[in-house]
Amino acid sequence: MSDHDTKLIAHLMRRAGFGATRGEIEAYAAKGYDATVEELLDPPDARWMGDYLARRFHHEQSGMMGPWGSGDNWLYRMITTNAPLHEKITLFWHGIFATGYPKVIHGKMLSDQIRMFRRYGLGSFRTLLVELAKDPAMIVWLDNYDNHKGAINENFGRELLELFSMGVGSYSEDDIKECSRAFTGWTIGNAEYMTLRSERDSDWPYGRISWHFDYRADDHDGGEKEFLGRRGRFDGEDIVDIICEQESTARFIARHVYHFFVADEPPVPAWPYTPPRDPAAVETLAQAYFDSGYNVKAMLRVLFTSDFFKAENVRYEKVKSPAEFVAGILRLTGEFDRPRREIMDRARQMVYMGQHLNNPPSVEGWRQGAEWLDTGTLVERINFASEQVGDLNKPGVKNMVQNIASSNGSQLSPERIVNLCLEQLGEVSVSDSARGILVEFAERGDRSPEGIAAMLRLTASTDEFQRA
Repeated sequence: MSDHDTKLIAHLMRRAGFGATRGEIEAYAAKGYDATVEELLDPPDARWMGDYLARRFHHEQSGMMGPWGSGDNWLYRMITTNAPLHEKITLFWHGIFATGYPKVIHGKMLSDQIRMFRRYGLGSFRTLLVELAKDPAMIVWLDNYDNHKGAINENFGRELLELFSMGVGSYSEDDIKECSRAFTGWTIGNAEYMTLRSERDSDWPYGRISWHFDYRADDHDGGEKEFLGRRGRFDGEDIVDIICEQESTARFIARHVYHFFVADEPPVPAWPYTPPRDPAAVETLAQAYFDSGYNVKAMLRVLFTSDFFKAENVRYEKVKSPAEFVAGILRLTGEFDRPRREIMDRARQMVYMGQHLNNPPSVEGWRQGAEWLDTGTLVERINFASEQVGDLNKPGVKNMVQNIASSNGSQLSPERIVNLCLEQLGEVSVSDSARGILVEFAERGDRSPEGIAAMLRLTASTDEFQRA
């Protein structure tokens, strides 16, 4: 296989997953690029460590009432799954439909929402929006339990249009009101309208763990509504149908997809005033949205096989989110071959880098791109990478060092040692200046396992290793 093949596969795995080991990259390259794309989209046997193991070792990852259990459990899945795109698309939707613990105060409902994203995230966008509107965590997060016939609450209706589907400027204030009227009566059962925070902790019947979607016909406004120029006795599903038909929706979702999988865009609030980085790519994805009947998987198939995705000028253009960064490194090191208490430490380290899963800073989610990096978070990231990939006690690190040593490591030139380290860390390409520093370090270092591990440490501190 050519160097071009392995580097293209490595690029795909960084974007459609959390990176890959050198062995995984070679196996995918042997299958071919298009076959790899199809396997990522439709894995023949999606497996991970499994709740039955994780929850046996971590009781809070079973009850999940607190703020940490859900995210810790999800991190296990990211680092042990053989269907990485399923977790990546789940992370994608979590960033858009951002819902957090401080208001929901219910880790189990947040975990259920993540499972919903996993189940519907590669299917119809129309179905996903309907399921989102029925999701108990979202109903609490955006106050739709307090949206009543004759006394509407506009929170969910506003964010559905502004942040979840169409973007600012595509609708009017009256559209927000009519949208909100259509979702009256869409509430949660076992909450008694959530009038007091104490009621959320009621033991009868079974408290918060029994929250579920509840449609109350007597509280639904069934009157005629006018929404985006259409008139009718619309309910929530009718509103979603109209939203999905809009060109503004197709372009909004297409730009999100481009932003997450191809190259960083400016923050979403700037989109009405800032054109896309690649307008033609966004139009291509928007057309795929309509051609497929709003199907997300079809959009990603077009994206991953496109020239704009494969182009060398977009590689390493994205800064990895802390979740992508931590999960990718832990997949390399193989630390979690079974449940370990250290998963809690790794999740906290992710928080120090700026991302607490199921606890976004606002309804807008996290700002992406270079905003992940500041003087504090960058130090955390470099220290984490260096500590993890230089630890010979971890099976993945030991395997990488052995692979390098088996290439007659004691006789290798400094340039060859650098190339092998970059290959073992996922076929990483670095700038000439970074390569020069790595070669200089290799000239001074020894070829012992400890020396090779030190070389991996330094390689993992490069700018390109922070990026996808």
